[in-house]
Amino acid sequence: MIVLSTGPVLAAAIAPIAGDSSHAIAARANANAPVLPAGFPAKLDADLAWVGSDFQKQSEYICQLDADDLIEVKAAVEQYKSLDQDGDLVEPQTFPLPTLGPELAALGREVHYGKGFVVIRGIDPASYSVEDLTVVYLGVQSYIAEQRGRQDKRGNMLVHIVADNSTKQAAEHHRHSNQSITFHNEEAGDVVSWLTRSTAAAGGKCIIASSYTVYNVLAATRPEVIRTLARSDWPFALPHFHCRPVIFYQDSKLVTNFGRAALLGNAAHPRPEHLPALTHRQIEALDAIEAIAKATQIEIQTQAGDMHFINNLAILHRREGFVDGEAATEKRHLVRMRLRSAEHGWSIPKELTHEWDEAFNKGGVKHWHLEPMPSFFFPLRRQPN
Repeated sequence: MIVLSTGPVLAAAIAPIAGDSSHAIAARANANAPVLPAGFPAKLDADLAWVGSDFQKQSEYICQLDADDLIEVKAAVEQYKSLDQDGDLVEPQTFPLPTLGPELAALGREVHYGKGFVVIRGIDPASYSVEDLTVVYLGVQSYIAEQRGRQDKRGNMLVHIVADNSTKQAAEHHRHSNQSITFHNEEAGDVVSWLTRSTAAAGGKCIIASSYTVYNVLAATRPEVIRTLARSDWPFALPHFHCRPVIFYQDSKLVTNFGRAALLGNAAHPRPEHLPALTHRQIEALDAIEAIAKATQIEIQTQAGDMHFINNLAILHRREGFVDGEAATEKRHLVRMRLRSAEHGWSIPKELTHEWDEAFNKGGVKHWHLEPMPSFFFPLRRQPN
């Protein structure tokens, strides 16, 4: 956990946004003024509040599977295949990991209550078919968070993040661009996870930062920015127009949920002109989040076979720009999912429940595409074969 008053890392974080803002100084000068929104704490004292330099060794956040673990995973795949079930039904009871399973369950608790992220490393994608590799991903994942959410209106359960310049719109979409992107959260899901099938020839690091740390820096230096973030007048345009806060505080937990594309638009999703624009204070607040997150981030050099799990409610993530190579093994390909745990899931603010319901309710259609599909794809049938 961090101490706000010391250290060059946090000094660098504060510098871009503290400045000598007259309204910040005025807010502090009046001791009777409510500098933070009602109910918001002066400091979040939790393991989720960290800076990248807190982690001196990769073993502090990477779970390296050993030979015995890999044998156990292989056996679980064969056990599951012998049941002759659809792949999306995999769960701990049908994907038994007697030794590794309890360790994965502990990592699930770490994602929800500890530092908020973990990488599971050691799976070799080349040693599995695409179908079996997906079963491995779902099986391991089921020990961390067992509920799986749809990620779009089409009902896609697996989102393939690959570079795609086939059209101008695809190349400009953050999912298919090879450019760096800013810090954000996914629209829904307590936990966001991804399996790396292959990595780029250069670049493409996973970069994360603690929103708890961002909050603590702002609460100590610019509390009026916290008030701005907690206001319910942020005009989100995606996935539909709605106004709500960027941050929430309930059940003694800070929940952060935003993305710049939904608030400012981008080349792939131009913001409709009839929608309200962000105010100067709102843009300043977004810039403050980005500055502090970049100053306190941790960069993770991803390897093929890595499975990332991050707390989508408390951890911000972004991607470094990358360059794909010619070989298939040098083209970046991630498979992303949105997850929730019945046991460990956080209570969701009412302003976000619509997106959570759309993702996790049992009634909607679900598509499990093992490979990237064109956006216009639809099955030429209404019922399963």
